Amino acid sequence: MLIEQCAYSNRWRRVTPAAKGLFSLGALIAAFTATQPATAALVALLLVITAVFGAGVPAARFLRVALPPLGFLLLGCLTLAYSLDFAPANGGFTVRWLPAGWSPVLQLAARSCAALSALLFLALTTPLVDLIALLRRLKMPEVLLEIMVLCYRMLFVFSEALHDTRTAQAARLGYATPALTLRSLGSLTANLTLQIWQRAHDLNVAAQSRNNDGAFRFLEPAYANSRRDITLACLGVLALVLLAVTLR
Repeated sequence: MLIEQCAYSNRWRRVTPAAKGLFSLGALIAAFTATQPATAALVALLLVITAVFGAGVPAARFLRVALPPLGFLLLGCLTLAYSLDFAPANGGFTVRWLPAGWSPVLQLAARSCAALSALLFLALTTPLVDLIALLRRLKMPEVLLEIMVLCYRMLFVFSEALHDTRTAQAARLGYATPALTLRSLGSLTANLTLQIWQRAHDLNVAAQSRNNDGAFRFLEPAYANSRRDITLACLGVLALVLLAVTLR
């Protein structure tokens, strides 16, 4: 997947996840500390620059990952800016503008973009395996971690089954005409439902065969400069928070 490709291929792959998690947490604090939309937008821009030019995440991939949540954010802002007032008397409705104007909407959008940039920085620079190891050191409940691992595994199972089935259908000209395309999509949905169900059942049987004894464990890489990385992350957090507090 696109996020995993970025997480394993960026320049900061060998930076300790504790430093990246600390920096992302500080960026979230700075995003919600900023009182002006311009300040929150500046925090978001600095985070994007850090991910693209610092960690080496390709700008095109960063944009592709950010587009879906940005679209959702745009729809949310539009619903806040406008409201529909239905008039029972004549059966019509009127569109009302937010009385406070654009200021609350811009503030919400800027803060949300900054928070999104902080989360994307962490997701695009840190593999999920390293995140799970970090959460385990932070004493996160093992049940939640196992659910994360299983969902992570099933995403790849779903992607592989989707690719194989679609390739087989395309080889039989299953998408040659609109009618065949519709029929192939229905068959694809039914096939994927059965395959995912069966593979999830097999995974459950495999877990029961070992009596569900113990948590899922992964080999953790060694981080040579953990103290230096955490110190730099603390300095970055301090700079972002001071920026958000100073520019009012």
